[in-house]
Amino acid sequence: MIDTILAILASSIRLAIPYTLAGLGGTYSERSGVVNIGLEGMMLTGAFTAVAVTNASGNPWVGLLAAILVGMLLGLVHAVVCVTFKADQIVSGLALIVFAAGITVFCAWLLYNRTQIQVEAYLRVPILHDIPAFKELFNQIPPLVFLTAIIIVVSHFIIFKTVFGLRLRSVGEHPQASDTLGISVAKMRYTGVIISGALSGMAGAYLSLEHAHYFVKGISAGRGFIGLASMIFGKWTPFGTAGAGMLFGFGEAIKPYLPKVVPSQFIDMIPYVLTIIVLASAIGRATPPASIGVPYVKD
Repeated sequence: MIDTILAILASSIRLAIPYTLAGLGGTYSERSGVVNIGLEGMMLTGAFTAVAVTNASGNPWVGLLAAILVGMLLGLVHAVVCVTFKADQIVSGLALIVFAAGITVFCAWLLYNRTQIQVEAYLRVPILHDIPAFKELFNQIPPLVFLTAIIIVVSHFIIFKTVFGLRLRSVGEHPQASDTLGISVAKMRYTGVIISGALSGMAGAYLSLEHAHYFVKGISAGRGFIGLASMIFGKWTPFGTAGAGMLFGFGEAIKPYLPKVVPSQFIDMIPYVLTIIVLASAIGRATPPASIGVPYVKD
């Protein structure tokens, strides 16, 4: 019994990583006042890029970096469309998702002539992986789990304990007042959206490099949207988002342990049903930034 509980807990932590990273990305973006439902597309593109670059370079850390950079690039596109041209943020996010779904399949066929691509190398921590104790630890818990834990703590410090974080939150709450104080609303919103792209690209890389060990069409499978749900349930805070991500990870982790009499279709529905329940329970208690989704027009 204890072994089963520990196995479910470990699996919950591993499965929570993409939800948490995507949710953190959404937190940075929406704290600045920009809705980013394009996280799903950024994750999908990051997952493909990580595998393609890893197989080409032989170094998964290079693949991870490439996924982050591609996520940042898509974040920049979203920021240009929404912040500079003041287009509808929901439409822009949906466009990114559709673009990612198409471009990843096209590139997969173009480069590999198939849509399922195995990754030929795995993330290993230099030096530490040569130490038996650490090697066993990293075999049980992927290195990106530890990196995500660091990102959660650092994100909390940045958002709530630094001048940058104060400015980021201020442009999401009262952009007119921030502009009056000399804070560049556009610059802060660009920064928030680009950071969200970087974290979403990392989430996608985790899916393909550590979770599945391959890329396949639609590998993100709605995890970007569940990441947004984690952000909302976590009240736009890093620790709250991580806790909500753990909840969704648990919902996915218990699937193999459910009775075999339960139809597999119902088991696969668990994370998504849990998302609906969480969002319904969060309504009225989670207050978003006051100016979220509203383009800022300087008087």
